Amino acid sequence: MNLMGTTALVTGASSGIGEACARALAAAGARLIVTARRIDRLERLAAELRTLRAQQVLPIQLDVRDRHAVTQCFQTLPDDFRQIDILVNNAGLSRGLDKVHTGAIDDWEEMIDTNVKGLLYVTRAVVPGMVARGRGHIVNIGSIAGRQTYPNGNVYCASKAAVRAISEGLKLDLTGTGVRVTEVQPGLVNTEFSAVRFHGDQARADKTYEGMTPLSAADVADIVLFAVTRPAHVNISEILVVPTDQSSTTLVHRRSPASA
Repeated sequence: MNLMGTTALVTGASSGIGEACARALAAAGARLIVTARRIDRLERLAAELRTLRAQQVLPIQLDVRDRHAVTQCFQTLPDDFRQIDILVNNAGLSRGLDKVHTGAIDDWEEMIDTNVKGLLYVTRAVVPGMVARGRGHIVNIGSIAGRQTYPNGNVYCASKAAVRAISEGLKLDLTGTGVRVTEVQPGLVNTEFSAVRFHGDQARADKTYEGMTPLSAADVADIVLFAVTRPAHVNISEILVVPTDQSSTTLVHRRSPASA
């Protein structure tokens, strides 16, 4: 499926998987809407995307947790960007690594508001247009954590389990509409994820990937691009992708520094 002339929306595009997805879609010729809270990063990304094959790029500062801002954003899009063909619901984060009885409630709120409610707000704003046109593709970025809970991951894992359930439910709801739904569930990916989880403690974040070779954001973006470029009659419902060094949420092969 050729993406030339299509419009793709990527949330959380200022870094990591979202940024890589925007690059991949732009290189395939899609028109891009990129959203995130950090507009300075988005504007730099937009300038780069325009040097690829992206016909047009629209950066929008948006916090998906703000329901009214999401509604306003998609009601006031310029005419050239109104018909969204591909939605990549990527905005998400993890905060903390604590037991439930010692966890920070503010961290819980941020994860649930972003990973679950934010995804729902954007989906609710965009998908009716896809249904009306009889075509479209929603890609939700989930996680291996939505399949397997790990110690101290409780609320984050619950939020990603919700993404999995929402993706399954959305596919059921859209049966017969021509709109496709894919959930991509990555394992360990070396992005800002761990630094955000540990509130900027980069040394602790680096230990997450110590002694092993994690996925890159581009690895995940390649999979997203593969899914959205299948023929219209093909729907890849879910993809679990992990590094070769990772077998489950908790089983990761790590080499000693001497053998790495």
